[in-house]
Amino acid sequence: MNAVQTPLKSRPAPAFYIERLRADFPILKLEVNGKPLVYLDNAASSQMPQPVIDRLVRYQTTQHSNIHRALHYLSEVATLEFEEARRKLQRFINAREEREVIFTSGTTDAINLVMHGYGRKFIGAGDEIILTTLEHHANIVPWQMLAEEKGAKIRVVPINDAGELLIDEYEKLFNERTKFVGVMHVSNALGTINPVKQMIAFAHARGVPVLVDGAQAVPHMKIDVQDLDCDFYAFSGHKMCGPTGIGVLYGKAAQLENMQPFKGGGDMIATVTFEKTTYNTIPNKFEAGTPPIAAAIGLGAAADYLSAIGMDNIAAQELALLDYATEQINSLPGVRIIGTARHKAAVLSFVIDGVHPHDIGSLLSQEGIAVRTGHHCAQPLMRRFKVSATSRASFAFYNTMAEVDALIAGIRNVQKVFA
Repeated sequence: MNAVQTPLKSRPAPAFYIERLRADFPILKLEVNGKPLVYLDNAASSQMPQPVIDRLVRYQTTQHSNIHRALHYLSEVATLEFEEARRKLQRFINAREEREVIFTSGTTDAINLVMHGYGRKFIGAGDEIILTTLEHHANIVPWQMLAEEKGAKIRVVPINDAGELLIDEYEKLFNERTKFVGVMHVSNALGTINPVKQMIAFAHARGVPVLVDGAQAVPHMKIDVQDLDCDFYAFSGHKMCGPTGIGVLYGKAAQLENMQPFKGGGDMIATVTFEKTTYNTIPNKFEAGTPPIAAAIGLGAAADYLSAIGMDNIAAQELALLDYATEQINSLPGVRIIGTARHKAAVLSFVIDGVHPHDIGSLLSQEGIAVRTGHHCAQPLMRRFKVSATSRASFAFYNTMAEVDALIAGIRNVQKVFA
């Protein structure tokens, strides 16, 4: 399916249409323990459709070469395809310029790039960085490292019992020492959709730049970085039907130009002598060494695939799955959903009375059902809810209501085992 002419208009997809989409994903035909795979671990990594797989194979078999500088045919072709992938990602998130799209190894790498390139240059002793209770470790640990190095301070936005940010408290954290805000768009552990546009506007009114961790948002909703007006936006390829080892940092050109490089090496330089190095222009300034060329091209294909379906249609289908799964889990005695925000993406974290999440995951796996168990790289958030871990079912547009039913049946079976 290289181009889907979707019949949807931001409504849940009819079953026949979902089956058409599922046919694009070879792995969904897999059986686990003799039972059909029910893949509900999409927040950790989504699956890859055949058009993306085919694009990777075509690159590796007919176009592979290192990019930039060389004048031979394959290098020129690979360079053109790599830079076209950048333009595809620019269009996908509506960046103003293609040079504002930096290829990274993923969201974590992108956040670290901002910490080193912006934070180490512009944040100093006594300055304050605002984060939130919902953050993934990838948007906590780098800023802790910076704060320890510079003598800066981290301040944290609290949440309510539903897992929603307390925006009044967020606003109260700002003062003359506030120099940076890091916030995730969608919680990977709870599915909470944060009001990032509102948060960005408040920060910008006080001259404070904002980085948004979009790893859990980009695969599930339409993203317009110009409309959000964020300074930085980070996301990963493997969560949006693309390859692993590739991600994107979007940055406003003016911010990127003012930043220092994170990594040194080939391609990020203009001139090198033993006395002094001058740096290349963006985006090359932040892409030292041979990049993940095939993965970038594959990510471009994934963006094409999702765009053909339509991000509004994807959001509608996943919301229907979330609503149905929420209703069904709420009907189960002894099962409690952690995170009940009014605005959520398709993530359901839950606990079962008297059963450790790891046991839940193992028993569900015996039924062919894949969920994630653990703290989801969000230990401060787990402590806020007084749990050590949860089981997390996370949905993608190719999941079905029947798979939700299988999950519910699996949970009932877990309860029987531990009755």
